[in-house]
Order: sequence, then C-alpha cells, then structure tokens
Amino acid sequence: MTTDTRRQEERRSIFLVMRSGAPRTETEAVRKRAEAIGCSAKVFQGEERTVIGIEGEISPTLEVQLGTMLGVQDVVGSGKPDLLETRDLRVPNIRPLISPTILREQLPLSGTALRRVSRSREEVVRVLNGGDDRLVVVVGPCSIHDPTAARDYARRLQEVSAELARDLYVVMRVYFEKPRSTVGWKGLINDPHLDGSFAVNEGLYMARRLLLDLAELGLPAGTEFLDPITPQFFADAVTWAAIGARTTESQVHRQLASGLSMPVGFKNGTDGAVQAAINAVRAADHPHSFLGVTDQGLAGIVTTSGNPDCHVILRGGESGPNYDAGSVRKTLTNLHEASLPQRLMVDASHANSRKDHRRQRLVAEDVAAQIAAGKTGIVGVMMESFLVEGHQSLSDQSPLTYGQSITDSCMSWETTAQTLRGLAESVEARRTVWGRV
Repeated sequence: MTTDTRRQEERRSIFLVMRSGAPRTETEAVRKRAEAIGCSAKVFQGEERTVIGIEGEISPTLEVQLGTMLGVQDVVGSGKPDLLETRDLRVPNIRPLISPTILREQLPLSGTALRRVSRSREEVVRVLNGGDDRLVVVVGPCSIHDPTAARDYARRLQEVSAELARDLYVVMRVYFEKPRSTVGWKGLINDPHLDGSFAVNEGLYMARRLLLDLAELGLPAGTEFLDPITPQFFADAVTWAAIGARTTESQVHRQLASGLSMPVGFKNGTDGAVQAAINAVRAADHPHSFLGVTDQGLAGIVTTSGNPDCHVILRGGESGPNYDAGSVRKTLTNLHEASLPQRLMVDASHANSRKDHRRQRLVAEDVAAQIAAGKTGIVGVMMESFLVEGHQSLSDQSPLTYGQSITDSCMSWETTAQTLRGLAESVEARRTVWGRV
C-alpha cells in the first residue's frame, strides 16, 4: 500500500457539537485549531446548536484534543468500530475528557498561591494536632452553582476571617460534587450550565478557576471528593477535604484519602453510627495500592503512603443529632480506644440541624458552649451558608435568585457572620479556662 493510499484511508470526518449557548469565540477557537493542523473545518449554525464539520487526517489523539476544547459538548461520527454485543450495552456515549496535566497547564497555580495552599494545610494540621488552639471553621454554600456569587461570598468571608483570625481558622466550603440519594443535579463539574448538557470539561475548568481565585485571595478552600479521579484535576489548590456520609464506608474513598496531600475529615454514616468514620480514619492512615488515573489521564496503579491527618466529623444521622456533649465525649473515648488522636469536627447542618438551616446557629451555639467550658477534642465546626437564606428549586422556570443555594438550605450571610463571632468568643473563653490568655 502506498503512502498516499494509506493517508487517503486515514482521512475521515467528524462533527463537533457545541453546547447550547456556546459563544462564537469558542466556536472560532475550535475551527481555527482544526485548520491549524491541516484539517478542513466548516461551521453549521442551527437554531439551537452549532456544529463544526472537520475532515482530514484525524488521529485518536487529535480527536481527544478537539473534543476537550471549551464549548464542545459531543463528538459525532468518530468512526469507532462496532462494539461487541456484550460490552457497553447501556453506555450510548463516551466523550473525551481533558487530562489533569492539560487542565493544570491551562490554569496553573501561581507561586503565591502554591505557598498559600501549602501554608494553610500546615495551619489546619497544627490545629488538629493541638499545636494551635484556634478552631477550624469550614463554612460556605452547600454546593457551588454560580462561581460569580461564590466569589462575592468569598470576599465577604475573607474580611470576617481576617477580623477573627486570632480565634478561628476559616476555610471556605467549596463543593463541586453532590451525592444524591436518588437523582438530581450532581454539581458544577457534572453539569455546570444547570441544563442537563453535562459539559464536564467546562465544569472542571470552572471549578479549578474558582479555586485559583480563592488561593490568590488568600482564602483556604475545602471540598468533598466524591468521584475518585477528580482530585487529579484540582486537589493541588485544596486545603482540607471531606469524605461524605454516603462514602465513608467505601474502600475506594478510604484508599483515596490515604493518598491525598491535605487533611481529610470522614463523616459518620447516614444512620448516625460513628464507628464507620473511625474505621475510615484508621484505614486511611495506612498505605494502599489501587486502580487510579495518572496526570495524563491514563489508567494506572496508585501506591500511597497513608494520611495521618484524618479526623472524624459528627453530622448526626437517622438515629438523631450527635453534637451534644455526651455524643462528643463518647466519640472521643472511642477514638482513644482505637489508638487514634482524640479530635473531631462537628457539622452543624444535615441531621444535626434536623435539615433545618435555621437550627444550624443553635447547634453552633451548643458547640460553642462546650468549647467555652474548656472542652478539648473539638477542633472544628462545619456550617452551610450563602448570601441569601434558604434554598430554591432548580426545576422552577423562574430566574434563579442570586446567592441562594439550589441544593440544601443555607444560613444567610448576616446569620453566618454573627455565628462566626460567637464561635470566636468561645475560643477566647476556653483560653481563659485553660489559663492561656
């Protein structure tokens, strides 16, 4: 076969379907990229979607590169061979995913941001280990759906954080993934446009962009890792991480935590049992080997050294709240019996507030009273808070209210600021009890 014949056979056509509402600049960027590598590209403008037809010598690698550009939702007509009838029978489509390396190259951490993330992790660990008597407070929206509103919230939180820095170490809650009991919106990464278009590559870009902005602002970020491959895309910008109540018992997530470069909190199970979280802390402290994804986006075998900076989070459960002094004392005793550090964080939301956002302040006040009385072992508090109180439904046809959650209900900003000051006062009172003023 001659070279010309081989090239002719390698020539093929694909169609890149742009997401609904993609700006013209994104379409032009894709077209110019295709033409720059020797392919012909033609733009077809429909009423709802724009499609770019590309013809040329399109290798699988090139297809992935084009398919992961901003604005591209789908690749059609890639010419992949027919699948065996026993494989992927319920998987109608697999789209290219940007590699962690490419995303980090597009959005690198600055030297200042790197130092701030590293230092913030050290600060949290010092609190966990008792070297710093401040209280870690992880506070922010239940989930991020509007990065603009999240930045607005972050600027306000940064001001209060600076004011209370002597007593509190504030970490902004920045959750991009939402575990669902059944179905529903799964977070900014999964569906950043809130319309079922599942532009995951753009979601990853938006998530990392927000984390970089927070790092430049000097505000530490905390998030829940739900999908075991997402840490590769933005964990380098995260100060503290959580493993949720639904995944604390998961071996996959315990292994994941053992290799994370930041402190990790494990929530007690949805039934309220704390032993699962204690077991998770023990498991994550050990080395593991498991299947994972490399920086290049390839499957690999990951080997970890174990994470000694893990702790339990009490969030209540089906059995009821567990933020009271008796529950805290019992958990600390169980940690001691398991030969683990006696430290825990209390989540003021979820089952501890009986899913009533207005009760979060009451939970925080109860915890503050325990701290003011000199209680040891409580190293942190979690709260769900946004600019506007409550929550709104994404399924409503009316425009979304700026700064209001579309998942769990949150405290208002005004209530949040008052609650943070109350927690700071409790730390001051504890120093008096300890004789450290």
